[in-house]
Amino acid sequence: MGSLFFNNRYLRNGCCPDNPIFAGMENLSSNELMAHEKVTFDNFRNEVLKDYRMAFESREASLLGRKEVLTGKAKFGIFGDGKEVPQVALSKFFRPGDFYAGYYRDQTLAFATGIATVEEFFSQLYADPDMQNDPHSAGRQMNSHFATAFINEDGDFLNLTDKKNFTAGLAPTAAQMPRGLGLAYASKVFREVEVLKQFSNLSDNGNEVCFCTIGDASTSEGQFWETVNAAGVLQVPLAIFVWDDGYGISVPKKFQTTKGSISEVLKGFQKSPGTNGIDIYKVKGWDYAGMCELFEAAIHKIRMTHTPALFHIEEVTQPQGHSTSGSHERYKSPERLEWERNWDGIKMMKEWIIDNALASEEELEEIESTAKEFVRQSKISAWEKYQLPLKQQVNKTVDLISQLSGISSEQEEELRALSSELSANKEPNRKDVLQALHQSIVIVGDNKVLASINKYYKELLDESKILYNSHLYHQGKSSSLLVEEILPEFDEHSPVINGYEILNRYFDELFSANPKVLAFGEDVGKIGDVNQGFAGLQAKHGSGRIFDTGIREMTIIGQGIGLAFRGLRPIAEIQYLDYLLYAIQTLSDDLASLQYRTAGRQTAPLIVRTRGHRLEGIWHSGSPMGMILGSLRGLHVCVPRNMVQAAGMYNTLLQGIDPALVIECLNGYRLKEKLPNNILGYRVPLGVPEIIREGEDMTIVSYGSTLRIVQEAAVVLEKIGISCEVVDVQTLLPFDIHHKILDSLKKTNRILFVDEDVPGGATAYMFNKVMEEQGGYRWLDVAPRTITGEAHRPAYASDGDYFSKPNAEEIIDVIRGMMKE
Repeated sequence: MGSLFFNNRYLRNGCCPDNPIFAGMENLSSNELMAHEKVTFDNFRNEVLKDYRMAFESREASLLGRKEVLTGKAKFGIFGDGKEVPQVALSKFFRPGDFYAGYYRDQTLAFATGIATVEEFFSQLYADPDMQNDPHSAGRQMNSHFATAFINEDGDFLNLTDKKNFTAGLAPTAAQMPRGLGLAYASKVFREVEVLKQFSNLSDNGNEVCFCTIGDASTSEGQFWETVNAAGVLQVPLAIFVWDDGYGISVPKKFQTTKGSISEVLKGFQKSPGTNGIDIYKVKGWDYAGMCELFEAAIHKIRMTHTPALFHIEEVTQPQGHSTSGSHERYKSPERLEWERNWDGIKMMKEWIIDNALASEEELEEIESTAKEFVRQSKISAWEKYQLPLKQQVNKTVDLISQLSGISSEQEEELRALSSELSANKEPNRKDVLQALHQSIVIVGDNKVLASINKYYKELLDESKILYNSHLYHQGKSSSLLVEEILPEFDEHSPVINGYEILNRYFDELFSANPKVLAFGEDVGKIGDVNQGFAGLQAKHGSGRIFDTGIREMTIIGQGIGLAFRGLRPIAEIQYLDYLLYAIQTLSDDLASLQYRTAGRQTAPLIVRTRGHRLEGIWHSGSPMGMILGSLRGLHVCVPRNMVQAAGMYNTLLQGIDPALVIECLNGYRLKEKLPNNILGYRVPLGVPEIIREGEDMTIVSYGSTLRIVQEAAVVLEKIGISCEVVDVQTLLPFDIHHKILDSLKKTNRILFVDEDVPGGATAYMFNKVMEEQGGYRWLDVAPRTITGEAHRPAYASDGDYFSKPNAEEIIDVIRGMMKE
């Protein structure tokens, strides 16, 4: 396992890289040398015992955490027992400025790095929504999903180089991998792109490492393989730690991984002289000294050379099984369970400490006893803090109910029973209080004696919205919704050029003005994207800022998330909207939910640029807007009708810090548009529709490419005496925040929603917004209508498009029919 001599050498060579203990030792006398040797040994011993205590505290937190779930105080728990020793070893090399992308078994790493306390661990387990108690997610995430603040309340990025940075944990298997690639890639960009060296608050010349952790079974996921391949190609400082406990819930790794070993199957990725690739290391999870030695040298190499590495941490145990949902005794043999008891990391570390005379068994038992009491007190404190406001709410509710007068005896009896039931609840939730208040309102009915209860009920509902329904988007001064409109400016000299040339001029000016902006994706670099929006710009602005990627949509988004996490303003291109499906899990589970699940402490202001809607065929005509609207709440979704509008939207988004999806019209790049004189200053406000044709008889609501079909129909209808008002919604998220569509409906009293999504998709969404939320039904003279694409994907060629998606004739016929009603 490693000798005492080895560990003195380990400390001497840089366990703490800036440790001055050994500086100038060659000039010391023998007596002085002996004194230094004693200091060295004492420091080493103290460091080892501190690590042992940390590992033991974490184990005790897991044991007590499971009990809290089984007794009903917590809903569910997944814990990091068995992973303690590797994580305390790893924590020694996690420096200020480094980044973490991991999952829900890394509590020991969080404790050892000082990112989280044991009390915060329990507060999160109890789902305490108070940010003071759970600063990582305000009770919104399951236990062990830790996060540090990246931005302040105004949305300004903090100094990320002087603090240890944990990106918010993710539960979906391997979901942390794509963002890990991006976080590491940012270090490469900061080191290699000269114009970014000025941002010393964001990077120390790219010397940061991203530590990415994953369970062995999750390496079967596509996110893992795509990330490892991309890291090997890009050569970025990504350190991947695979905790191998032999199982994926109940399924052993022989059914998970070829050859039953992730390090064996990855040998083809191993870097050798003159190639790219990754370094691969194997070490036992119970070998504290061996891990310290390996991690020190390997992470130093990653930091200096930006060579990614995978650390296969084998023979990790899982003392309590996968989670609180069941026992691992159901699927592990008695022999396996016995092996796990014998080779438990904490047990082995304890034996090693005693064997090397670093501490006696009695000393270690004292450490264990102290750790147990510390964890117990932390648990008690977290529970008391969680329960205090709830008990105050219960007491006030009971008091308000008892003060009711002027009610019938029957009502009084029902209320007394309700109050007694609430008082007897020893572990109340907020919903118990609200339900009791609501029931009292229902029992008494419409009576002025309920004024105090109604008031308190409303106060608690308002408070709950803040606690549970806030921060889907940024709420400070950097909100994209606060960006004010600036109209485009034209004069008689403004040229009329192709849409793609509008974007090309725009991106050229943007990259000259904003050094934090980067753009990348398939074919974006050398050829300037398939529609020439970046043509010639890589040569002008450099391959570090405008560059190509492989065909790997999931990790293109991951690169963008990581770069945005680190204070840059990336534009990640997904070549066609149809291909967004490859990245939808990363976009939905990670990016869209990020601000919500960190209660506004983290953001990744990534702009995803893509193109879609009408063209030709099944795979390049996608308009899956309903899917996008359902899965990407937390992003702004912009649907510009032309490229001038798109440029204005990019300007707006870059003023704020919310992530967004911009869907350019695939068939609009060669349509002629007038170039604004203020192309870099023009801003399209989000959530504000534009009336692009005024009319009196009919309101037609649409967006994107379909607007051109709508406008064709409106011209024909005008000739037969039907005046149509055409409304471009411009953005679907947010949608018509000032109710401009309702204003149009009040004038026309008829409305038609048109798009090319499937039936029940985005048209149903718009219908709901206008008819229900805006109360549009009050102004209808005839039933509202929707026109959509067919339920199937569009068939190939011009006729396929015509018969698969809305056409002008269909729009004309529907409107003529509505006018006859």
